[in-house]
Amino acid sequence: MSVEVHHVVEGDGPAVVLSNSIGSTLRMWEPQVKPLVDNGFRVIRYDTRGHGRSPAPNGPYGIDDLGEDVLALLDRLDVTEAHFVGLSLGGMTGVWLAQNAPNRVRTLVACCTSVQPGNTQMWLDRAKTARIEGMASIADGALGRWFTRPWIDANPGEAAAMLEMAATTPAEGYASCCELLADLDLVPGLPKVTAPTLVISGAEDRALPLEHGRVLADGIRGARFEIVEHAAHLGNYEQAGRFTQLILAHLKEDA
Repeated sequence: MSVEVHHVVEGDGPAVVLSNSIGSTLRMWEPQVKPLVDNGFRVIRYDTRGHGRSPAPNGPYGIDDLGEDVLALLDRLDVTEAHFVGLSLGGMTGVWLAQNAPNRVRTLVACCTSVQPGNTQMWLDRAKTARIEGMASIADGALGRWFTRPWIDANPGEAAAMLEMAATTPAEGYASCCELLADLDLVPGLPKVTAPTLVISGAEDRALPLEHGRVLADGIRGARFEIVEHAAHLGNYEQAGRFTQLILAHLKEDA
């Protein structure tokens, strides 16, 4: 059953949905909002279930649950179809939507993501740690995966805010999403994706290295694959200018 996710809508024009990574909130998309609005898009950001101000029901969660949450949100907003931009878990949600609700996905941008994350035991262990020790024990490691060390050193204020974002994620929501990732496999459905697709990977992404992005792009007919240098997992934030440029160019190709 879908949950009513917290969301923010800005601008007018064709709808663009922005979907966050595990352990973050809709705040991670702040660098992209104004450029998208200024280019005539209606930007819809939301907190994935279990994150931010969205409900955090007890697990288990499936990727279909996360996808159905988006469809319910689009229905509430009377949005027939939308461009979908997701990063990490948000990118996986976008791929599921493109596979299972193709009429609702106008274009797809999948950032720093995977269709088969693997590392099953690591995800299960991380879920256990979140539930037993709390998110403070997770947050430091998340920051190191999200950004390169030079960025963290050069942006201490922003790094502290991102650390706080991870530390305040509901433990049950985070853990249930970790368990979702433990056995996720979207590879078989890739040939079903018909939405024009752009895949972006960060050259220094240790969480989901660029090989994951290449598998995704190779599996979707006509997909384009871009690698952004000096970007770790939250590449859209660390290298905001380049990510925004790529996203806007892809969306405008469908105008």
